[in-house]
Amino acid sequence: MTVRRFFTRALLVGLVATAGLCVFKFRANATPPSGLSFTLVGRATLPEFEVKRKIKALDWEMELEADQPIDVATQIVTFQPGGYSGWHTHPGPVFFTVRTGTLTVYEGNDPTCSPHAFTAGTGAVEAATSNHIHMVRNETGSVAEAVVTYLVPVGANPLRTDLPDPGNSNCPF
Repeated sequence: MTVRRFFTRALLVGLVATAGLCVFKFRANATPPSGLSFTLVGRATLPEFEVKRKIKALDWEMELEADQPIDVATQIVTFQPGGYSGWHTHPGPVFFTVRTGTLTVYEGNDPTCSPHAFTAGTGAVEAATSNHIHMVRNETGSVAEAVVTYLVPVGANPLRTDLPDPGNSNCPF
């Protein structure tokens, strides 16, 4: 084996080992969910589209556009009492509706760690950026369910990415 070939292989092995350690460290620090179950309701690829709705009488307007095909996936997420999502993000916007119980959302960039409680029949649209870090918790003694619809790139899997604690010192969890 030539010296050049030896050093090339050594460099390649070093790069692979470094990448592996980085991935391991990231996953080791991730905060996975606990006390949750996910039931896929359906998933479909939609062609590009443009939807505009405006109802002047209600002072209501909405626009939704995809300039390329996207996947739409819906899950029912069941939170046992004390269950939590762990800190995570999504590869696209998410429509979140509480079906039963009460769920509390915490934002990773909120230095006060303020709770945002959602009761049955309420919900939110989560940010469309992949760096919107948040956690959902069931802080009650009853089971809670959310219906979650994801708008993601075609084939995106997983629908969420577990992340390390964002370091918000005001969050006790």
